[in-house]
Amino acid sequence: MYKHLYQRFLEANPAQLHFACHSHHYWPDVTREAQLQYWDDTTKYVDGKWEHIFSVKVPQAQKLISEVLNLAHPEQIVFAPNTHEFVFRLLSSLDWGNKIRVLTTDSEFYSFDRQITRLSELPQFEVVKVPTQPFDTFHERFEQAMEAADWNLVFISHVFFNSGLVSDVERLVKDAPTDCPFIIDGYHSFMAVPLNLKPIQDKVFYLGGSYKYAQGGEGCCFLYVPPSTRHRPMYTGWFAELSKLSAIGDEVGYPVDALQYAGSTMDFTAMYRLIATLEKFKDEGLTVSKIHFIVQQNQQLFLEELEKVNHPLVNRGSLLVSDLKNHGHFLTFNLPSTEATSELVKKMKTRGLYTDSRGSRLRFGFGLYHDAADIKAAVAKI
Repeated sequence: MYKHLYQRFLEANPAQLHFACHSHHYWPDVTREAQLQYWDDTTKYVDGKWEHIFSVKVPQAQKLISEVLNLAHPEQIVFAPNTHEFVFRLLSSLDWGNKIRVLTTDSEFYSFDRQITRLSELPQFEVVKVPTQPFDTFHERFEQAMEAADWNLVFISHVFFNSGLVSDVERLVKDAPTDCPFIIDGYHSFMAVPLNLKPIQDKVFYLGGSYKYAQGGEGCCFLYVPPSTRHRPMYTGWFAELSKLSAIGDEVGYPVDALQYAGSTMDFTAMYRLIATLEKFKDEGLTVSKIHFIVQQNQQLFLEELEKVNHPLVNRGSLLVSDLKNHGHFLTFNLPSTEATSELVKKMKTRGLYTDSRGSRLRFGFGLYHDAADIKAAVAKI
């Protein structure tokens, strides 16, 4: 139905059935023109490029993202090349001279999990990771953990990258401590799973990016910062000096808007691509809810076709999360071993079916460039 948006990628890979879009999503054709526009703007504005970017392009991106998440404060969105910058900037806002207690899960993406695991080696860091499994009791167990102790930071994904489980972040925020940052990692849900942040926009930080379902490619990540936030990250950069500062004497000053979490010089090509994609989706009437509905239909068809072939490894019995109403845009199957999973991924690739895996978990991603014929062909190649 929406293959016309992806003709360049599809024509370049005619023999490929690409079901790894949760990892490396095809880009819409409009992103090529956007990338060239960045070059053209650079030649046009030269030294005035930064003024153009921060006065025109950044507000465009902020507005489009705010519309998706239903945020009333687009100016509270700040950009960086990757989410790890924001992860460490958030952590550097805490008082490292005292005990730091972090509550999270055992299923966070590497940009956070690797960093917090490394920091847990320091004596002042105490990190508690609540297991996401069993899924049926996850929310109750996470709520109990929030109530069991005082925390300095809470970090949780909206969609967990290693299962597809959707966490009810609105529910969890209600019981969250009010005196510590509550961070939602939306990297695997932004532009895929609907989320209305407006009811909780004064309480949460939200991380997202253009690399996955926003389809702008790598290099443009963003952080929503609650309006009342007054932090002084140790890990800071000169972009934080772009707005009015509250410096007193020789003190390092910080702005009162989202730029308090800004870093330094970055390549804004990806922002151009992201803007082009989000504007194209608006023109096509592709809301997140509509995209989600289309993908859910494709996932259901995939499972129905899978039942017909009765595969010994990839079947409903090995599906990690079966509730498609509360599921990300990839299906995860837990196979007997990492070796068996890797072997199957390789075999499917030789047949022209591209997927990916994490350990023993095999993932099939679904996008707007798939139709019913693609779904049936993919199942036949497993």
